[in-house]
This record gives sequence, structure tokens and C-alpha cells, in this order.
Amino acid sequence: MNASGIRVSFPRSVTGRGLLACDAMERRFEQVMSLMSRLSAPNATDELSRLAASMLSDMTTAPTGELAALLGDPPRMTPSSLVFVTEQPSMLGMSAAQLPFLRPEPEPAEPAEDDDEIPELFCPGPVRDNPALGEEVNERLVEWAEEVGIYPGRSEYLRSCGFGRLIMLTHPGTDDPDRLLAATKLVVAEWAADDYYLDEEDVGADPRRTAARFGLLYGVVDPVPLPYRYEHELKRHIEQDPIALAFRSGMEHLARYTTVTQMARFQHQMAILFTTLDQNASWRVTGERPAVWEYLMHRHHNSYLPPMTLIDAIAGYELPPQEYYDPRVREAFTMAGMAAVLLNDMHSMSKEADDDISLPIALMEQEGCSQRQAIKRTVEIHNELMKRFVAEAAALSLVGSPMLRRFFAETWAWCGGSREWHATSRRYHSEDASAA
Repeated sequence: MNASGIRVSFPRSVTGRGLLACDAMERRFEQVMSLMSRLSAPNATDELSRLAASMLSDMTTAPTGELAALLGDPPRMTPSSLVFVTEQPSMLGMSAAQLPFLRPEPEPAEPAEDDDEIPELFCPGPVRDNPALGEEVNERLVEWAEEVGIYPGRSEYLRSCGFGRLIMLTHPGTDDPDRLLAATKLVVAEWAADDYYLDEEDVGADPRRTAARFGLLYGVVDPVPLPYRYEHELKRHIEQDPIALAFRSGMEHLARYTTVTQMARFQHQMAILFTTLDQNASWRVTGERPAVWEYLMHRHHNSYLPPMTLIDAIAGYELPPQEYYDPRVREAFTMAGMAAVLLNDMHSMSKEADDDISLPIALMEQEGCSQRQAIKRTVEIHNELMKRFVAEAAALSLVGSPMLRRFFAETWAWCGGSREWHATSRRYHSEDASAA
């Protein structure tokens, strides 16, 4: 008997793998019907959207956007055009033995509450909000999108999403519109790739082709030197594919402001992102649904790390590789990236395609949570990640370089700017909004 009261059975005249496949189909059907039952409650999705919007927009209890105020000894974070410094010494390598003693002991787990009261969101608001700067970047972004051919006929919607405002909010370390535009082009190219290759069938998305298409796209992000006789075919592909053209243009713009190592780390993060988008496509093709732990691993990699990894480049400095790639720094940074994208999960779950997935949906499907319980659990997980980030940043800042402290401060500020954009963008707050 499924969640709608309909008895469902699958043929059992098979053995071995066939029987296992039938069992999997039946379990999947039960999960889908259970989810549909929850989502079909009157005005359920409307209530869910209002709840998410209310949480993100209510910043009366938000922690300060200045991470230094939480850590002590605050340096001022001001817009700058610093010369790249790549050889700054780091104390991390020589202080590794100290770090375990600097990390706070984890607090004992509290017993689960019986009620569905949702905790306050542990995420700051924006450090800087300059509407005029955001609008300038946004207008340049829309003009560029028309030139490369992404979202044709949807320029007004793209403009209303305010991606220029997103990057203005999340990168308060600079007020240079051209630097901000470089980051904006690539964040929009990333979203467009997701739409064109995975989500939106009306622009050619097909999950069966996703992996092959992202494989070609990575050859644009990290350019492939083909033999001469085949070079023209790759060039023709880029000119004919708006997503490939957008990435080539965006990468050329970004190269004005990155060192070799900063560009390499961005390319590495994009390879990780493309792999996890392939993973998402495989779930859609096979009908498999990830366990919660598996989905969280997916979100660890399919997060906001690609734009976040540009924090120092856009601000005009470089966190030395020996600090950026230190496992403890990487752990803290990736926790912030996953926490930030979980806010997106809460905002977008009511608008996802039937076969898409988010953390609240995974919690409802796999652990039988109600909608409100799923939102509560998502907020709790988000808060845990953000509090762990602050604790790790505090410990590492004691032994790292001044640039590491700044990088952590601007990571915290990135999360606050992202929260503000999610709370106000038409992408999430319009009846006719669709993914962009």
C-alpha cells in the first residue's frame, strides 16, 4: 500500500538482478508517492517558499558580517587594488603540532526536540551593499550574455535576477566593476551550463548527454591543445555552443586578474563541479535517489566553491598555495561552501523538477521527515557547518598569515552576501521565475 492508499506490485517472474531491479523500482515508487503525498498538501509549496524567504530575510539576530569581530583583533576589510604577493611566509607548516590543541572540543549532542521549531539561521548579513555598483555590473553582464548567446529572449529576466548584485554583495574586498564582472560572467556561465545541459529541456538539456557535454566543456575551462588538423573542429564547437563560448569569454576575462595558481585552483574546482553535475544526471537517468549522507557528499562538491575560490583574486591579492591547499584550511573553506549552498536548497526545493533533489527532499524521502522537519534539519546542518567554520577559522588564524585571516573574513562575508541575494533575487521571489 503506497502513500496514496493504492496497492502497487511489480512483477516477480524474474530472478537475480532482475528481482533486485524490481525491488529497487518498488522502493523508488514508494518514495516518490510518499513525497508526492507530502508535496500535494494544499498550499504546501507556497508555505515552504514563504518559510524559506522569511528565514533568509529576517536578519535581526544574524551574527556580524565582520568575522574579525567574532575572532578578536579585527583588521579592517576595505576595497583595495593590492599588488599580488605570492611569497608570503606561512606559519601553518611549522605549527601543525599546535593545531589540535587550538581546536575546540565539539559540544555534546543535544537530544532531538519533539517540536518543529526552526532554529535561527547562523549566517551573517552583507558587509557591503552598493546598489549602484551592483546595477552597473548587472547591466554589463546582460550585455555580455546577449553577445555570447546564452538565455536568448530572456534578457529582462536575467537582468531582474541581479547576478551583478550577487557578486557585488559577495565580494566586498573590491569596488572595481571590471573585477566584479569577471566573477559574474563565470557564475552565470556555471548556472547556464546546469540549465542547458541538465535541467531545462526547452533549451536542449538531456541528462543522458550531460557527462559527454561537460567533458567537452572542461576542455574549454582548461584549454586542450589539439593536433593542428583537428583544432578547427574544436573552435567551431565553441563558436556554435553558447555555453562553451560563455566559458571561453569568461575565462579570458578572469585571466586578467588571476595568477597562474589562482587560475589552476579555479579550473580544479570546476572539474569537481562538472563531475558532481554528471552524478546528478546519473540519478535522473537511473531513477536512483541518494541517501542523505550521499547527498551531503554530493553537495560538498556541488556547492558554491567555484565562485568562492575567486575571493582573493577578485579582491586583488593571493592566498599562498601552501595555505590555500592546507587540508585544515580546505576543510574549513569547503564547510562554508556547502553551508552557503544549503540556503539555495531551502529556497529552490519547491520549484525543482520532479526528478531533482535537495537536502530537504532527501530528508523527506529517506528519513520520513515532514516538510517543516526537513527545513528544520537543513537549518541545523547549515548552522553546524557555519559554526565549525568559525571555530576552525579562529584556530587557524592564530598560526596562519595575515592573508589567511583576511581570506577567512572574506569567506564569511561571501556567505553573508549570498544570504542577502537569495533573500531578494527575483530568481527566487517571482511567480514566473525559472532557473537562470
